[in-house]
Amino acid sequence: MTTVASHLGLYRLENIALIHELVFSEFQVWRLLTNFFFLGNFSMNFGIRLLMIARYGVQLEQGPFQRRTADFLWMMIFGAISLLALSIVPILRGAFLGISLVFMLLYIWSREFPNAQVNIYGLVALKAFYLPWAMLALDVIFGSPLVPDLMGIIAGHLYYFLTVLHPLAGGRNIISTPRLVHKLVARARLEYPTNARVPQERTTGVAFTGRSYRLNSSTGRGFSLRRFWSS
Repeated sequence: MTTVASHLGLYRLENIALIHELVFSEFQVWRLLTNFFFLGNFSMNFGIRLLMIARYGVQLEQGPFQRRTADFLWMMIFGAISLLALSIVPILRGAFLGISLVFMLLYIWSREFPNAQVNIYGLVALKAFYLPWAMLALDVIFGSPLVPDLMGIIAGHLYYFLTVLHPLAGGRNIISTPRLVHKLVARARLEYPTNARVPQERTTGVAFTGRSYRLNSSTGRGFSLRRFWSS
Protein backbone atom coordinates (compact mmCIF):
# COMPACT_ATOMS: atom_id res chain seq x y z
CA MET A 1 0.00 0.00 0.00
CA THR A 2 2.81 2.43 0.83
CA THR A 3 4.52 1.68 -2.49
CA VAL A 4 1.30 2.22 -4.45
CA ALA A 5 0.57 5.44 -2.58
CA SER A 6 4.10 6.68 -3.21
CA HIS A 7 3.83 5.76 -6.89
CA LEU A 8 0.61 7.78 -7.15
CA GLY A 9 2.21 10.75 -5.40
CA LEU A 10 -0.16 10.67 -2.43
CA TYR A 11 2.62 11.34 0.05
CA ARG A 12 6.34 12.06 0.16
CA LEU A 13 8.72 9.31 1.21
CA GLU A 14 10.71 11.65 3.42
CA ASN A 15 7.64 11.95 5.65
CA ILE A 16 7.89 8.29 6.71
CA ALA A 17 11.64 7.72 6.37
CA LEU A 18 13.85 7.04 9.38
CA ILE A 19 15.69 10.34 9.83
CA HIS A 20 17.38 10.14 13.21
CA GLU A 21 17.90 13.87 13.55
CA LEU A 22 14.14 14.51 13.23
CA VAL A 23 13.31 11.69 15.62
CA PHE A 24 15.49 13.07 18.40
CA SER A 25 15.34 16.82 17.78
CA GLU A 26 11.69 17.23 16.74
CA PHE A 27 10.31 14.09 18.43
CA GLN A 28 8.88 12.65 15.19
CA VAL A 29 8.66 9.20 16.75
CA TRP A 30 6.33 7.79 14.09
CA ARG A 31 9.36 7.41 11.84
CA LEU A 32 10.58 4.57 14.08
CA LEU A 33 7.59 2.55 12.85
CA THR A 34 6.62 3.87 9.43
CA ASN A 35 10.04 3.24 7.87
CA PHE A 36 9.42 -0.53 8.07
CA PHE A 37 6.39 -0.35 5.76
CA PHE A 38 8.22 0.68 2.60
CA LEU A 39 10.01 -2.02 0.60
CA GLY A 40 11.04 0.17 -2.30
CA ASN A 41 9.50 1.22 -5.58
CA PHE A 42 8.01 -1.25 -8.05
CA SER A 43 10.79 -3.52 -9.31
CA MET A 44 11.87 -7.15 -9.50
CA ASN A 45 13.44 -6.90 -6.06
CA PHE A 46 10.20 -5.42 -4.67
CA GLY A 47 8.26 -8.44 -5.94
CA ILE A 48 10.84 -10.86 -4.52
CA ARG A 49 10.57 -9.26 -1.07
CA LEU A 50 6.79 -9.63 -1.10
CA LEU A 51 7.13 -13.28 -2.11
CA MET A 52 9.60 -13.82 0.72
CA ILE A 53 7.04 -12.54 3.21
CA ALA A 54 4.31 -14.73 1.75
CA ARG A 55 6.47 -17.85 1.57
CA TYR A 56 8.81 -17.78 4.56
CA GLY A 57 6.60 -15.84 6.93
CA VAL A 58 3.71 -18.25 6.40
CA GLN A 59 5.93 -21.32 6.77
CA LEU A 60 7.29 -19.99 10.05
CA GLU A 61 3.75 -19.34 11.30
CA GLN A 62 2.61 -22.82 10.28
CA GLY A 63 5.77 -24.54 11.53
CA PRO A 64 7.86 -23.47 14.53
CA PHE A 65 5.41 -20.71 15.52
CA GLN A 66 2.21 -22.66 15.05
CA ARG A 67 -0.26 -21.67 17.78
CA ARG A 68 2.36 -19.19 19.00
CA THR A 69 1.13 -15.95 17.47
CA ALA A 70 2.40 -13.87 20.39
CA ASP A 71 5.88 -15.35 20.02
CA PHE A 72 5.86 -14.63 16.29
CA LEU A 73 4.78 -11.04 16.92
CA TRP A 74 7.49 -10.65 19.57
CA MET A 75 10.08 -11.98 17.11
CA MET A 76 9.11 -9.24 14.66
CA ILE A 77 9.15 -6.59 17.40
CA PHE A 78 12.56 -7.73 18.63
CA GLY A 79 13.86 -7.72 15.07
CA ALA A 80 12.59 -4.19 14.50
CA ILE A 81 14.16 -2.96 17.75
CA SER A 82 17.47 -4.63 16.86
CA LEU A 83 17.48 -3.03 13.41
CA LEU A 84 16.72 0.39 14.87
CA ALA A 85 19.65 -0.05 17.24
CA LEU A 86 21.94 -1.11 14.39
CA SER A 87 20.84 1.86 12.30
CA ILE A 88 22.41 4.21 14.83
CA VAL A 89 25.83 3.11 13.55
CA PRO A 90 26.67 5.61 10.78
CA ILE A 91 27.89 2.99 8.30
CA LEU A 92 24.64 1.00 8.73
CA ARG A 93 22.29 3.96 8.69
CA GLY A 94 19.39 3.74 6.24
CA ALA A 95 16.12 5.55 5.65
CA PHE A 96 14.01 2.38 5.39
CA LEU A 97 14.48 -0.88 7.29
CA GLY A 98 11.66 -2.95 5.79
CA ILE A 99 13.98 -4.92 3.51
CA SER A 100 16.21 -5.74 6.48
CA LEU A 101 13.20 -7.04 8.43
CA VAL A 102 12.21 -9.29 5.53
CA PHE A 103 15.77 -10.61 5.32
CA MET A 104 15.66 -11.33 9.05
CA LEU A 105 12.60 -13.51 8.38
CA LEU A 106 14.52 -15.30 5.62
CA TYR A 107 17.48 -15.95 7.92
CA ILE A 108 15.35 -17.35 10.75
CA TRP A 109 13.49 -19.55 8.26
CA SER A 110 16.81 -20.89 6.98
CA ARG A 111 17.81 -21.86 10.53
CA GLU A 112 14.46 -23.49 11.27
CA PHE A 113 14.45 -25.48 8.02
CA PRO A 114 18.21 -25.94 7.44
CA ASN A 115 17.98 -29.14 5.40
CA ALA A 116 15.22 -28.07 3.01
CA GLN A 117 16.36 -28.27 -0.59
CA VAL A 118 16.19 -24.95 -2.44
CA ASN A 119 16.60 -24.47 -6.16
CA ILE A 120 17.48 -20.93 -7.28
CA TYR A 121 16.26 -20.08 -10.76
CA GLY A 122 16.72 -23.72 -11.75
CA LEU A 123 20.49 -23.18 -11.81
CA VAL A 124 21.81 -23.77 -8.30
CA ALA A 125 20.55 -26.32 -5.77
CA LEU A 126 21.52 -25.85 -2.14
CA LYS A 127 20.29 -26.38 1.38
CA ALA A 128 18.09 -23.71 2.90
CA PHE A 129 20.76 -23.06 5.53
CA TYR A 130 22.81 -21.27 2.86
CA LEU A 131 19.92 -19.42 1.21
CA PRO A 132 20.46 -16.02 2.91
CA TRP A 133 24.05 -15.96 1.70
CA ALA A 134 23.00 -17.00 -1.78
CA MET A 135 20.44 -14.18 -1.89
CA LEU A 136 23.13 -11.82 -0.62
CA ALA A 137 25.37 -12.89 -3.49
CA LEU A 138 22.54 -12.33 -5.98
CA ASP A 139 22.09 -8.80 -4.65
CA VAL A 140 25.80 -8.23 -5.29
CA ILE A 141 25.34 -9.39 -8.88
CA PHE A 142 22.23 -7.27 -9.39
CA GLY A 143 23.89 -4.21 -7.87
CA SER A 144 21.55 -3.89 -4.90
CA PRO A 145 22.83 -2.43 -1.59
CA LEU A 146 24.31 -5.03 0.75
CA VAL A 147 23.85 -3.19 4.05
CA PRO A 148 20.08 -3.94 4.40
CA ASP A 149 20.68 -7.66 3.82
CA LEU A 150 23.58 -7.78 6.27
CA MET A 151 21.56 -5.97 8.92
CA GLY A 152 18.76 -8.51 8.51
CA ILE A 153 21.21 -11.39 8.91
CA ILE A 154 22.68 -9.82 12.05
CA ALA A 155 19.26 -9.23 13.61
CA GLY A 156 18.07 -12.72 12.67
CA HIS A 157 21.16 -14.40 14.11
CA LEU A 158 20.90 -12.37 17.30
CA TYR A 159 17.32 -13.53 17.81
CA TYR A 160 18.14 -17.16 16.98
CA PHE A 161 21.20 -17.13 19.24
CA LEU A 162 19.34 -15.71 22.23
CA THR A 163 16.25 -17.94 21.88
CA VAL A 164 17.78 -21.21 20.66
CA LEU A 165 21.56 -21.49 20.68
CA HIS A 166 22.13 -19.88 24.06
CA PRO A 167 19.51 -22.06 25.82
CA LEU A 168 21.06 -25.13 24.16
CA ALA A 169 24.39 -24.18 25.71
CA GLY A 170 22.81 -24.22 29.16
CA GLY A 171 21.60 -20.63 29.37
CA ARG A 172 18.07 -19.36 29.49
CA ASN A 173 15.95 -17.48 27.02
CA ILE A 174 16.54 -13.91 28.16
CA ILE A 175 14.17 -12.40 25.59
CA SER A 176 11.10 -14.54 26.18
CA THR A 177 7.84 -13.04 24.98
CA PRO A 178 6.55 -10.41 27.46
CA ARG A 179 3.16 -10.94 29.05
CA LEU A 180 1.99 -7.68 27.54
CA VAL A 181 2.41 -9.11 24.02
CA HIS A 182 0.45 -12.23 25.02
CA LYS A 183 -2.32 -10.05 26.41
CA LEU A 184 -2.45 -7.89 23.28
CA VAL A 185 -2.70 -10.95 21.04
CA ALA A 186 -5.36 -12.50 23.25
CA ARG A 187 -7.37 -9.28 23.34
CA ALA A 188 -7.17 -8.97 19.55
CA ARG A 189 -8.16 -12.65 19.29
CA LEU A 190 -5.28 -13.36 16.95
CA GLU A 191 -4.19 -16.55 18.72
CA TYR A 192 -5.43 -19.92 17.51
CA PRO A 193 -8.03 -21.31 19.90
CA THR A 194 -6.66 -24.22 21.84
CA ASN A 195 -7.37 -25.97 25.12
CA ALA A 196 -3.78 -27.05 25.51
CA ARG A 197 -1.22 -24.89 27.25
CA VAL A 198 0.99 -23.28 24.63
CA PRO A 199 4.67 -23.65 25.51
CA GLN A 200 6.46 -20.38 26.08
CA GLU A 201 9.92 -21.71 25.34
CA ARG A 202 11.19 -23.21 22.13
CA THR A 203 11.84 -26.91 21.98
CA THR A 204 15.61 -27.01 22.07
CA GLY A 205 16.18 -30.70 21.52
CA VAL A 206 15.97 -30.54 17.74
CA ALA A 207 17.09 -27.00 17.03
CA PHE A 208 19.97 -27.92 14.78
CA THR A 209 17.87 -30.23 12.63
CA GLY A 210 15.12 -27.78 11.94
CA ARG A 211 12.86 -28.93 14.78
CA SER A 212 11.45 -31.74 12.67
CA TYR A 213 9.81 -29.29 10.28
CA ARG A 214 10.74 -30.33 6.76
CA LEU A 215 9.86 -28.97 3.36
CA ASN A 216 11.14 -32.14 1.69
CA SER A 217 8.44 -34.55 0.61
CA SER A 218 8.65 -38.32 0.83
CA THR A 219 9.59 -38.43 -2.82
CA GLY A 220 12.79 -36.54 -2.09
CA ARG A 221 11.75 -33.40 -3.94
CA GLY A 222 12.50 -30.25 -1.97
CA PHE A 223 11.05 -26.80 -2.14
CA SER A 224 12.01 -25.19 -5.45
CA LEU A 225 12.42 -21.46 -5.89
CA ARG A 226 11.78 -22.00 -9.58
CA ARG A 227 8.26 -23.16 -8.80
CA PHE A 228 8.11 -20.44 -6.14
CA TRP A 229 8.85 -17.63 -8.59
CA SER A 230 6.47 -18.99 -11.21
CA SER A 231 3.65 -19.23 -8.67
